[in-house]
Amino acid sequence: MASYETLFITHPDLTPEASTEVADRIKELIVTNGGEIGEVEEWGKRKLAYEIEKNRDGYFTLVKFEAGNQALDELYHIYRITENILRGIVIKL
Repeated sequence: MASYETLFITHPDLTPEASTEVADRIKELIVTNGGEIGEVEEWGKRKLAYEIEKNRDGYFTLVKFEAGNQALDELYHIYRITENILRGIVIKL
């Protein structure tokens, strides 16, 4: 298993609790696919550098984890199909 970190931006109209629920689903997905969660940082609502889907703000969350390829494939899939996630990126450490 390799070490990764993922940063994702959720929709600004969500409440902080709803944004936390999205983060919990991401963490659960990683653990379900054999990964281990490290550090989780919720950065809160911040202004975007440019508009994404006509939104100027978003809730940022950073998750550091260790996982295999299956968890990464599922993570990319969830980022594409979840409407509440504006953007997501995974970086290998």
